[in-house]
Amino acid sequence: MFFLLHNFLPNPVLFHYGIITIYWYGLFIVLGIISALILILSLAKKFDIDSEKIWDLSFYLVLFGIIGARVYEIFLEWPYYSSHPTQIIKIWEGGLAIHGALIAGAITLFFFIKKNKLNFWQLMAIVTPGLALGQALGRFGNWFNQELFGLPTNLPWGIPIALENRPLAFINQEFFHPTFLYESVGSLLIAILLFTLLNRQKNNLTKKVAMRVGACYLFLYSLLRFFLEFIKVDVTPIFLGLRWPQVISLIIIVIAIIIYKKSSHA
Repeated sequence: MFFLLHNFLPNPVLFHYGIITIYWYGLFIVLGIISALILILSLAKKFDIDSEKIWDLSFYLVLFGIIGARVYEIFLEWPYYSSHPTQIIKIWEGGLAIHGALIAGAITLFFFIKKNKLNFWQLMAIVTPGLALGQALGRFGNWFNQELFGLPTNLPWGIPIALENRPLAFINQEFFHPTFLYESVGSLLIAILLFTLLNRQKNNLTKKVAMRVGACYLFLYSLLRFFLEFIKVDVTPIFLGLRWPQVISLIIIVIAIIIYKKSSHA
């Protein structure tokens, strides 16, 4: 694995024929969505939740999640996109921010359960393990796009970055931290933990357990993201000395703690 990371310079294009171009980034996004859906459906079956509702919810979560992720990314990188408006629609080249997807997903989930008179916490609980699994797979798209990597490193699993993709400050460096892999492994561990917690429950998923599972996802992923931001080199707004994703992560951590504490009274 280390040998592959250290010696492989990926090509973002998986397949090209005529006007048809398929990118590795898009493939991993699709694989992430499919894997997430399979896991969510299995949990829905365990807790006797209508699979048709899950299919409907998944459609809206994917649709608005991608839109939210793109809008959030454009907001953060507005100087670039305002100068290159044609890049706005090119999501296959990268540029989906997970925090935007989480915000859009939470809003979508809220309105979906209101319309269908479902249990918000129960659905949130069964969605989060799938979400973490989908993130674990989707992050490999960043590797092939050579984006969101970390600081230069001499570690044996450092990944080579093409000259045109290196920040000017590190133009003479060749190997960088594979932050995509760190986040992927972390997300996979979170998915396993959440699935294990849910799988240990009997057929009835209580509000207390559901709230705690949701809170655990928000807390653990945000904590992972907060610390990974210290070694990332991509440009992002700075607020109070912290990178913007760190600020959002801290806000979500506070929300997660509040949800967890409220679960004691559920």
